[in-house]
Amino acid sequence: MEFLIEALIAFFLVIAGVFGLVGSFGLVKLEDTMQRLHAPTKATTVGVGGVLIASMLYFALIKESLSFHELLITIFLFLTAPVSAHFIAKTYIQSRVREKELPETQSPYGWAVYDDSPSHPEDDGPQDD
Repeated sequence: MEFLIEALIAFFLVIAGVFGLVGSFGLVKLEDTMQRLHAPTKATTVGVGGVLIASMLYFALIKESLSFHELLITIFLFLTAPVSAHFIAKTYIQSRVREKELPETQSPYGWAVYDDSPSHPEDDGPQDD
């Protein structure tokens, strides 16, 4: 039984290592910021997530103690990685892409990078009279 537990922990560590390696390779090899943005976010979520799952399994199944640290770190990573990627992409668009180059938004308002969002209920977009 202990061999299966160790094999499961090793599996998650190998998966984490592979995703960390692929993310690092993508960060070095991809050409521009928008392409490079994809690689480290995947490496963070899946790579670090694999290490954290392996650590949770180790402490729960071998040390027979429950550790919430890894769970809290996992939740923090899953919350912060998409938000930071969104801000990096938004900053890239604002600094390097003109508004004319972007596709239509299919809504009454344009891109949030260039247009302010409505702050009052009466500002519900252009009225069609």
